[in-house]
Amino acid sequence: MTALPPQPLSPLDGRYQAAVSPLGEYLSEAGLNRARVEVEIEWLITLTNHSLFGSSPLTQDEKHQLRALYLTFGQAEIDWLAEREAVTRHDVKAVEYLVRDRLSALGLDRIAELTHFGCTSEDVNSLAYALTVKRAVNDVWLPAFRGVIQKLRDLSLEHADAAMLSRTHGQPATPTTMGKELGVFVWRLERVLAQVERSEYLGKFSGATGTWSAHLAAAPQVAWPNIARDFVESLDLTFNPLTTQIESHDWQVELYDRVRHAGGILHNLATDIWTYISLGYFAQIPVAGATGSSTMPHKINPIRFENAEANLELSGALLASLGSTLVTSRLQRDLTDSTTQRNIGVAFGHSLLALDNLTRGLGEISLSRDVLLADLDQNWEVLGEAIQTVVRAEVTAGRSTIKDPYALLKDLTRGRRVGAADLAEFVQGLEIGDEAKQRLLALTPATYTGLAEQLTRSKL
Repeated sequence: MTALPPQPLSPLDGRYQAAVSPLGEYLSEAGLNRARVEVEIEWLITLTNHSLFGSSPLTQDEKHQLRALYLTFGQAEIDWLAEREAVTRHDVKAVEYLVRDRLSALGLDRIAELTHFGCTSEDVNSLAYALTVKRAVNDVWLPAFRGVIQKLRDLSLEHADAAMLSRTHGQPATPTTMGKELGVFVWRLERVLAQVERSEYLGKFSGATGTWSAHLAAAPQVAWPNIARDFVESLDLTFNPLTTQIESHDWQVELYDRVRHAGGILHNLATDIWTYISLGYFAQIPVAGATGSSTMPHKINPIRFENAEANLELSGALLASLGSTLVTSRLQRDLTDSTTQRNIGVAFGHSLLALDNLTRGLGEISLSRDVLLADLDQNWEVLGEAIQTVVRAEVTAGRSTIKDPYALLKDLTRGRRVGAADLAEFVQGLEIGDEAKQRLLALTPATYTGLAEQLTRSKL
C-alpha cells in the first residue's frame, strides 16, 4: 500500500480547520513563540529604560525596530526557530538566540547581554501563555460565545409567548413557553460569561525559584520586585509575587473550569434542542444541496446539535485534564505542565467548534407552533395542578369543605388522559365559589403558562 503524503492528525487541523483557525493566531506553537519574542523584547526595553548596568534608554526608533520583531513575526522566524531548536533542544533558548540574532542585525549588539537577563524559561513562558490565552479568549472565544447567547436571546424573545407542554421527567407537566425555556439557558450562560470576562491572567518574573536571587547578585541595590511588577502589569497582566520556578497556574485552572462549565450548559442546550426537534416542536430548515441520510432522502438530521455535543464532551474532558494537571507542580518545578499547556489550543478548538455548530444549528430551526398547540390540547390533565390549588385556596377562604383536594385530582388525572369536556364537567361539580369556578372553566393548557412570557421579556 502506498503511503499517504503527510496529513494532519487532528480534525481541528484538517476537516474543521476553517472553523477554528482564528485560535491558531494565539494558541499554536508559532503563536506562543511570537509571544515569547514579545516578552523578551519588552523586557529588554524595560531594562534599558531603567538604564541598568550602564545601558541607556533606547530611542523611539530603536524601540519601534525592536517591537517590529514580534509585530511582524512570520514564516521566516518560524523556520529559524525550528532549525535552532533542533540544535538547542530547548524552545525558549532558541527564542533567546533569535532575539540576539536580530539585535545584531539591527546594530544593537551593545544590549545583547541583556537578552533574557535574570530570566528562567518559566518567566518568559508564564507571560507568553498568559498573553496568548488572554488574547485567544478575548478576541476569539468570547465573541463566539456571546454570539450563541445572542442567538438564543433572539429566539427566546421571539417565542416568549409560544405556549408548550413541559415534560418534567419526560412526562407531561405544567405548561411553559418555548421562549422562557430558552431564556433559562440565556440566564445561565450570561452568569458564566460574566465570570469568564472577569478572569485574571497572571504572570511571574522572579527568576529560577521565585526569589530574584540572580538579579540581586548582579545589582543588589535595585528594587527588582517593583520592576518586575511594573513590567508584568505593562503587558496588561496580573503580577504574581510569590511563586516557585513556575507561576502556579491557578488562574488557568479557574478559567478552564469556567469554560468547561459553560460547555456543560451548552451541552444541556444541545440535548434539549435535539429532543424538541425529535418531538416535532422545531422543524429543521432544509439546506440546499445537503444530504441528511445516505439511504433515506426524507431525513434532515440534527447534526449541528449532535456535533456540538461531541465537541463539548471532548473540550470538557481536555479542560478538566488541564485543570487537574496544572494545579500541581512537584516541589519547585516539574515538567508535566509543559506538554499539558501545549494542548490548551486543542481544548479551546473543540469548544470553538461546538460554538460554531450551535450558532449554525440555532439558525436552521423553525418553531412549529401548531405542533405545540396540538400537544397541549392532548394533555388537559395538566390542569389538575391548577384545579387542586384553587380548591385549596377556596377551602382556606371558607368557600369549600372539600377534603384532600390533591387526592381528589389525583384520582381523576393520574396516569389517565382527561379531555376538555371531562375537566369542564368535573369543575362544574366542584363545591367552590363561582368566581373561582369561572376562572378554572376559562383555563386551557395553552393559557396555563403563568408568568412565562413576562419573565422572559423582563429578564432578558
